[in-house]
Amino acid sequence: MNNSPDLPTTSRHTKLGQLASTAICGNDITSSCLYVSALAIFWGGKWAPVALLGVAAVLFCFRFIYAEVVGALPLNGGAYNALLNTTSKFRASMAACLTILSYMATAVISSNEAMHYLHALWHGLPVISATILLLAAFLALTVYGIGESAVVAIAIFLLHLATLALLLVVGVISVSRHGLSILASNLATPSPGGFGLALFFGFSAAMLGISGFESSANFVEEQKRGVFKKTLRNMWVAVAFFNPAIALLALTILPISLMKTPEYQSALLTRIGEASGGNWLSIVISADAALVLSGAVLTSYVGVNGLMRRMTLDRCLPQILLKMNRRGTTWLILSLFFFMCVSVLLITRGNVPLLAGVYTVSFLSVMALFAAGNLLLKVKRSRLPRPDRAPWPLPIIGMVAVLVGLIGNISMDPATVRVFLQYFIPSVLVVIVMLERVSMLKALLFVTHMAHVSTPLPLKPALNWIRKQIDNILEQQVVFFARGHNVAHLNRVMQYVLDNEHTNRLKVVTIANDPADVPDSLRTDIEVLDRAYPEIDIDFVVVPGKFGPELIKKLSDEWKIPVNYMFIGSPEGHLRYDLADLGGVRLII
Repeated sequence: MNNSPDLPTTSRHTKLGQLASTAICGNDITSSCLYVSALAIFWGGKWAPVALLGVAAVLFCFRFIYAEVVGALPLNGGAYNALLNTTSKFRASMAACLTILSYMATAVISSNEAMHYLHALWHGLPVISATILLLAAFLALTVYGIGESAVVAIAIFLLHLATLALLLVVGVISVSRHGLSILASNLATPSPGGFGLALFFGFSAAMLGISGFESSANFVEEQKRGVFKKTLRNMWVAVAFFNPAIALLALTILPISLMKTPEYQSALLTRIGEASGGNWLSIVISADAALVLSGAVLTSYVGVNGLMRRMTLDRCLPQILLKMNRRGTTWLILSLFFFMCVSVLLITRGNVPLLAGVYTVSFLSVMALFAAGNLLLKVKRSRLPRPDRAPWPLPIIGMVAVLVGLIGNISMDPATVRVFLQYFIPSVLVVIVMLERVSMLKALLFVTHMAHVSTPLPLKPALNWIRKQIDNILEQQVVFFARGHNVAHLNRVMQYVLDNEHTNRLKVVTIANDPADVPDSLRTDIEVLDRAYPEIDIDFVVVPGKFGPELIKKLSDEWKIPVNYMFIGSPEGHLRYDLADLGGVRLII
């Protein structure tokens, strides 16, 4: 009997178009306009617009990095999926933990800051309680369905872009009336530490302005074909235009010394609106800030749901999380994320700098790992078909730039690392327990057995229970589709399965129209491997037919083996199907 959960399929989810997909991740990345200009000016002074343009150039590189990786591996998971198909499950899981922490910090910071903006309009609002209610509202919305969530995201996104455009138009009109004297004064202000140091720290702070760019890769399976690349382009255009433009506008309207005060740092755009258009514009911006920051909370829910669902399917997280409601959403994953966010909020009491430390290290580390995944894909999966290829220098430039930003942020506040580790280590321990649970159970079995034979304690029921748990985990059979008889490749498959999968059953499948076409040497090689790896029972099967999505689904249904437990080698030539078409089979050699 197979106890594995049924594999959720993307057909049960609404496929999102360009506007909806852009809105979901765009609310996160464009909400950075509310704080990144202030941060860049605080650290970079008059060089803030240059620093922000530098960040736009880095993001331009990542457009092609993400397009190549996700084009080759069009499955949810982002950096986790890239590393899962190029390295080991453990390394991929570390990237996933970083991504989950990034989403958690984003959700808490965004919801809390949204309520602070709303508090500026309604002074009687209890911020912490309102933050929890906002997190709960988006939990309910995402549990109801991603299609309905997208409608809300689109409305927020379009309103936010309109508000930013209004701010720029009113600001330009104000500058045309009052002249450029403030800008001239700001440009004459010397930068502490000189040009190089100001640009370094300004660039490092401005790197937070690309938060949200990674989100589209975490729900790519919910997007219509061809939409993903367009979301990358749209997000880049928005960031490349609005962030430098708002920083430049700020330098023409407000003195640098004033913008470095805590009051202006917390709500710079509101102050720009008040100075250029009056109280009415500051109210509009505050209301828009509350809405778009709320939209960033939605991005976190959608992104983390796609990522954690993929991790659970790969048995990196408890299988119970795959339970779905009648609308086909994994409500337990969403609920768990909600309780994680609320617990962090209550523990930190909404201390934004504390959460920002977690966010900074985790987010920039995820971006660096994705660039590393691109390099590994080029080296280890060079034959894998992909619609786009990033030139070799781009992932190297992207990785170096992100690492520079990471070093800069840590230099600005070394306590960031300590705070980050307080959240990262527990999350890693959960994954380690899941990945090493068979070894832990075997160790527990040994200790219990020794106690059973040396003491009069009635431990036989405990021994039987532990053995049953081990058997339940290892009985999950995995499949490898062999297209040739290269014994070295088959040996690598065995090593990968031993190192990364909890199973003692491997089904090696070769597809042929006539069983007589299968060379005897392949059967002989498998028999040799079966004797060489006694811990795994190898079952060799010849299946008539043609390799493709229909056959994979048929075998998955017939054998009760989820598709993500089926492996292939890196395809040669031009495969007719991508991994999404094949239902999510994994590459292991």
